[in-house]
Amino acid sequence: MISSIVFVILLCTTAIIFIRRLREIRFNINLGRELDLSGNFSERFKIMARVALGQSKLVTKPVAFFMHVLIYVGFIIINIEIIEILLDGIFGTHRVLEGILGSSVYYVFIGVFEILALMVLLACVVFLIRRNIGNIRRFSGAEMTKWPTSDANIILVSEILLMLAFLTMNAADSVLLTAPTELLIANGHEHYSGFDFGGWFWISAYLTGFMPNNVDTLYIIERGCWWFHIVGVFAFSIYVLYSKHFHIFIAFPNTFYSRLKPSGEIANLEAVKKEVEMMMDPAADPYAAPLADALAPERFGAKDVEDLSWKQLMDAYSCTECGRCTSECPANQTGKLLSPRKIMMDTRDRLEEVGQMRRKEGAEASDVRSLLGDFITKEELWACTTCNACVEACPVNINPLSIIVDLRRFLVMEESAAPSELNAMFTNIENNGAPWQFTQADRGNWTDELKDK
Repeated sequence: MISSIVFVILLCTTAIIFIRRLREIRFNINLGRELDLSGNFSERFKIMARVALGQSKLVTKPVAFFMHVLIYVGFIIINIEIIEILLDGIFGTHRVLEGILGSSVYYVFIGVFEILALMVLLACVVFLIRRNIGNIRRFSGAEMTKWPTSDANIILVSEILLMLAFLTMNAADSVLLTAPTELLIANGHEHYSGFDFGGWFWISAYLTGFMPNNVDTLYIIERGCWWFHIVGVFAFSIYVLYSKHFHIFIAFPNTFYSRLKPSGEIANLEAVKKEVEMMMDPAADPYAAPLADALAPERFGAKDVEDLSWKQLMDAYSCTECGRCTSECPANQTGKLLSPRKIMMDTRDRLEEVGQMRRKEGAEASDVRSLLGDFITKEELWACTTCNACVEACPVNINPLSIIVDLRRFLVMEESAAPSELNAMFTNIENNGAPWQFTQADRGNWTDELKDK
């Protein structure tokens, strides 16, 4: 009874913290501008199934793809066992699904779970070695400070420990389940009697040789690993919401709302588009006073996170910090300051900062900091070639380029802070109707050479 009460308290506490953190993230994402991405359900669902569920964009790096699939599939399927752990923890039972599914079916499931647990464990060990000893360039960078590096290692070590606890728990349990019923009842462990154990612990069976023969000691090991496993799962579920590994959850909606337009197409600013349409409308009165209920003009481009759309902010939370975008970026490869991964990390960090401030001080709270300038520099933005390599490389369809373009728009249209080369081009377009420095009347002069021939 005491064990069940403690378990229920832990479960409720975890649920409260989990839901509270999800609400914080939802609040932060909703700070962004409105963006209508409704419609095209079937196409969006196909993209989500292919990219998020099918991991289709990871195949470009076969080794990482194989290991990632092992962890992804294995860890998800193994956590089906959490259903049984929750029921056992709440009602004080032991392996309650064995009585529901039947011994044959149940122990086949356990055997498969153990194989997957071993595969997850081995894949995590490989990733841990690869990340810390492999000297892979995309795992480094100015943005990969102590916390991002530690974050990845914490997750990998946690998964290794959880899988070890699962296998050790089963090893101790398999010995207990084969103990004489009279001995189990005499020692107060009657919950472990009456099971039709058929030797289905396929992996943990190799650990039984290290288990003691004492029933009470076996019970302590089994219960210790059981509590370690479930408390670890509870802690893991909360930790991932503060970690880059939140992509486990948010990758699905993020890929569902992927951009459907061609990669090279840059969206028009609605405010500018309306002005141009009004100028070209013969019936429009350019001197008409604005309507009394007219909305205040929006900022051109983006200076801070609230100027970005909710989808761009969701992109920031979906970033896995894998570095594939940065490793494919031609600007980064040639030594430029730009790192698309840093763009997403900076956006997320600033969003967390603004969100926390708004929740504490109110919706109108502001500070002297901004995404542009305090987190992302002009040099980073102008290093971008807008080639879309980062967009194509991202395994969860994040679009760093859209943020870069919006920040650039602010620099150009609000602050007139474009590089001198662009300013010269803008002047030529304004005066000559073309980016070149000659009048429209002279634009066809190059054909004179053809006439002579």
